[in-house]
Amino acid sequence: MTETGREQRLLRAFATLADTLVADYDVVDLLQTLVDSCSDLLDATASGVLLANERGELELLASTSEASRLVELMQLSADAGPCIESYLTGRTVSLNDIAAAPPQWRRFRDEALAQGFASVHAVPMRLRDTTIGTLNLLRDEAGDFPEDDIVAAQAFADVATIGILHERTLAENLVVREQLQHALDSRVVIEQAKGVIAHMHGIPVDDAFAIIRAYARTNRLGLSAVAAGIVDRSVAIPKG
Repeated sequence: MTETGREQRLLRAFATLADTLVADYDVVDLLQTLVDSCSDLLDATASGVLLANERGELELLASTSEASRLVELMQLSADAGPCIESYLTGRTVSLNDIAAAPPQWRRFRDEALAQGFASVHAVPMRLRDTTIGTLNLLRDEAGDFPEDDIVAAQAFADVATIGILHERTLAENLVVREQLQHALDSRVVIEQAKGVIAHMHGIPVDDAFAIIRAYARTNRLGLSAVAAGIVDRSVAIPKG
């Protein structure tokens, strides 16, 4: 890809993210667009977003693959790793060689290496002094992340953060918490819907999610609404 071509695709990605910032937009769909854009346009093998629930605990809300999802979930169970560190400090945390992770990140290191990842870059999703989660980029090779990709990743995270907070002031903390919790609850329904489609069609979970998302896009529906329909059997999606 030429530099000009990449810049054009980055601009289109930002435009796509901006288009989601409308009334009644779907937070899950916004963040899925975010992680897909990161893996498509940046030097990342996989990407994922962790958001804090009402108790301040991080939960996975969007990821590009089951492999990255496993790593994120492992970090949560271990309560240690670059993504947790980025959330707690509000700073970018890069681990250019996962094999050299500090001892307290041993569980993260072992699971990430087992999933084929060699480096990680965690970007805080932050507005002023409030951090609501992290955007996490995983690569299958060790080494520094390109500087341009670091800048783009932070810009992606900033756009998504503004979208989630939806132009509300920080004083409206209760509204923000309820909105984030609704998004996290929606993700539970999406996981259930993925299981339903995977079971019905005898396909991998990743393929099931691709079918659900394609159906939502084709019919201009939110992921959460489609997933809820699948779970309560009001929406039937053919395998295609």
